[in-house]
Amino acid sequence: MLKLFRYLSKRDWVFMTISLALIVLQVWLELTMPDYTAEISRLVVSDEISMTSILKNGGLMLACAAGSLGSAILVGYFASVISASFAKNLRKAVFDKVESFSMTEINRFSTASLITRSTNDITQVQMLLVLGLQIIIKAPIMAVWAIVKILGKSWEWSVVVASAVGILLVMILVVVLFAVPRFRRIQKLTDNLNSVTRENLTGVRVVRAYNAESYQESKFEKANAELTNNHLFAGRVMAIMTPVMNIIMSGMSLAIYWVGAYLINGTAPDAMQGFVPMRTLLYGDMTSFMAYGIQVVMAFMMLIIIFIIMPRALVSAKRINEVLHVKPSITDPEHPAEINDVKGEVEFKNVSFKYPDAEEYVIENISFKANKGDTVAFIGSTGSGKSTLINLVPRFYDVTEGEVLVDGINVKDYKLEDLHRKIGYVPQRGVLFSGSVDSNVNYGYDAETRTQDDVKRAVAIAQGSDFVEKMEGKYNAAIAQGGTNVSGGQKQRLCIARAVVRNPEIFIFDDSFSALDYKTDRVLRSTLNKETGDSTRLIVAQRIGTILDADKILVLDEGKVVGQGTHSELMESCEVYRQIAYSQLNKEEL
Repeated sequence: MLKLFRYLSKRDWVFMTISLALIVLQVWLELTMPDYTAEISRLVVSDEISMTSILKNGGLMLACAAGSLGSAILVGYFASVISASFAKNLRKAVFDKVESFSMTEINRFSTASLITRSTNDITQVQMLLVLGLQIIIKAPIMAVWAIVKILGKSWEWSVVVASAVGILLVMILVVVLFAVPRFRRIQKLTDNLNSVTRENLTGVRVVRAYNAESYQESKFEKANAELTNNHLFAGRVMAIMTPVMNIIMSGMSLAIYWVGAYLINGTAPDAMQGFVPMRTLLYGDMTSFMAYGIQVVMAFMMLIIIFIIMPRALVSAKRINEVLHVKPSITDPEHPAEINDVKGEVEFKNVSFKYPDAEEYVIENISFKANKGDTVAFIGSTGSGKSTLINLVPRFYDVTEGEVLVDGINVKDYKLEDLHRKIGYVPQRGVLFSGSVDSNVNYGYDAETRTQDDVKRAVAIAQGSDFVEKMEGKYNAAIAQGGTNVSGGQKQRLCIARAVVRNPEIFIFDDSFSALDYKTDRVLRSTLNKETGDSTRLIVAQRIGTILDADKILVLDEGKVVGQGTHSELMESCEVYRQIAYSQLNKEEL
């Protein structure tokens, strides 16, 4: 938790210092009021009642109460400002950190967990900070200060208060032993619930198509019940606290009055001289002791509230720190290479790759070279390593062995920003963001310098003009999050347009034509060749028709290159390629 305090700004530290001073003032004022209460009590039971003195002490008591209220309001205000600023800085730090993660780190945490850590976990820490400034600091100061003021009055009353505090400490121990472990589990169970909910929402079409609503409901019910039962157990333990606290408070009050009555009755000497002054003094002490005792108990009650919140917040802080302390596996080099005059050249030299902690290689000993303007295609059965291979070019992963060169420079020697500027990447599953057609196509680096004419040209090349022009608002038409208001083929074409508008040196198409019909596929590739002929194209495809005209085709099987050449060359030399080709097209078509 303390490690997160570095995200407090200088202004927050100033406000925190002021809050500390105000809390000390608040405690002093609250502990001064019982002295005036005692004095008023003495005046009331004395033989000579002075209304002026009573009003004076009453006025001072009200002034202390008003000062304490004002201090509490200011502390609450500063606590809210500090916690809001802290949460804002922390959210930004977590978001920026996640942005720097490679796919390895993303997969390590899972999307659902990262969302929970960025939202719910930070809220828990923020709540602790708000209450901490008002309770964690105040409670110990009040408890110690009140006990010091009590000790000098009567050992009998001190024993009563000490007994009440002892019972409270036992209750705190119960909370620590039974409730705290449950609170620690809540965040992990929240992760699980978020994961199930997210899975259901993203796969809602499949769920309905397979009539699997009851199955999903049972999965959700299990996760929900586990979280609910955890909350209920912790809540029941905490629910016991309220009546027990009331019993302790009432019992302590009764004991103080009983001891007070005993002491007052025991002051009557054989001679009446001195009886009334002594009784008056004890009566005043009893009323002030009652107030101090309540303050001590209230301080420990506040600590119990913190014990309820703190375990969950500490778990959340640990989870946030786990994200913030991860060192991304893919970072900019210490001395980035200078950009040379070579454009659009990609070369793999004896490249092998396996995922972290995996034993087997996904791809092994792959070598090829794509010159400027070349179209290099990759084909193979599902799971043969095609997508993994091209994901090594933009450094979504780093190679395990060998080198990947772009324009003659190892990709590890590029600044990531410089490397990604060279590439127009179209993923296997089209990704659109909430916004408009224009904002989705004109996305990323240099977006502010591109005009709508550039966007229209890119959409036209991607064969998207026909449906975009028919949408309400055309290029300003709304796109829902994830592109749920457009079809799969339309989504793919907008993603291709997003890559085209960048005018990159290298295009990477990761099975990006699969949702297109054959005619649109053919026309789109023909237009791409004409309009972006100087760019290098790396294409992962499942359809032979998509790659017939490629300058070079690599056939992958179980992570290894089993054939390399043009279509006609592979039809003669590669059995795996022939099998794929004949499974899709007849001899005449081929």
